[in-house]
Amino acid sequence: MKQVKKEKILFVTPSFQSFVLNDIKILEERYNVLLDKHQWQRKIFAPYYLCCQFFHLLVAAFSAKFIIVSFGGYWSYFPTLFGKIYGKQVFIILHGTDCASIPELSYGSLRIPLLRYFCKRSYEMATCLLPVSESLIATQLGFNPAVTSVNQGILNHFPGLKTPYHVIHNGLDADFWQINTTTTRVRRRFFAVISSGQYALKGADLIVATAPLFSDCHFYIAGMGLPTELKNTPENVTFLGNLNPKDLLNWYQSSTFYLQLSSFEGFGCALVEAMLCGCIPIGSNVNHIPQIIGTSGFILEKKEVKAFQALINQCLEMNITEELHEAIRKRMADSYTLSIRSKKLHLFLASN
Repeated sequence: MKQVKKEKILFVTPSFQSFVLNDIKILEERYNVLLDKHQWQRKIFAPYYLCCQFFHLLVAAFSAKFIIVSFGGYWSYFPTLFGKIYGKQVFIILHGTDCASIPELSYGSLRIPLLRYFCKRSYEMATCLLPVSESLIATQLGFNPAVTSVNQGILNHFPGLKTPYHVIHNGLDADFWQINTTTTRVRRRFFAVISSGQYALKGADLIVATAPLFSDCHFYIAGMGLPTELKNTPENVTFLGNLNPKDLLNWYQSSTFYLQLSSFEGFGCALVEAMLCGCIPIGSNVNHIPQIIGTSGFILEKKEVKAFQALINQCLEMNITEELHEAIRKRMADSYTLSIRSKKLHLFLASN
């Protein structure tokens, strides 16, 4: 049988987090994916990378059926500009930091004037924006009292923006993130995944402040080592550093509770991973977190030690069964899997 030649598309990304790699795999199911990648994290070289990208796109954008950009930023400007010039459709996947400006937490691309300009122009020239949650369009933050920049999302930052958008939630690998019935969960274990540099943003400071009130519980934080500025770490708080996926899976499967205490969260991939593994979620009342958790766990309304203490007490008093863990997993498997995102993304692209 003659193999059907796949149409070529251009995929632009500044980084390769697991959710970006997932999208590339999804697109490779039906397209020949040409990558445009540079080390945009090295900000001092951004002008050089822009020049390199310009000359690459002269040919690559012309030959592509359409262009997909992951994250808005410096790297999204020329793809959308060439899309206009060549008459190509350009879709920008919005993930979170590209829709926010929170100076109090040193978070958000839109707090940096030049980067904000590049995002704005990219969003204006794009064919359609593809946020991973509705909250990236417009939301109000009320969780962290220290955050006064409460109005977030692209329509709050760019109220005149006319570009259409279509929400497609992230999806996780439900075949990998599984409950292990042979693994015994530690009843008083609370687990969180927090990247280095996101200590306050993701609520590690609240965990450290509250942990001494629960000496019979243990709080584990993966994704970062012990912060150098943290002088007195409670004995029941352990920073695990970076974990590979298999080790992370083991921690999810052996933990009873998962903490997602973000002050801003574009989606919450780690939260979904943990819930696919049956962890009981405790999340902050921001962005899409309450919609992910639903009635399967607990929502912390304010970033306050007393409120968090009360919520932990509720957790410790609850009746926990295997049926509860299974129900939590089912909620995620019915809504946030790779297969669901793949179906929705391909359906959207085929209709445009």
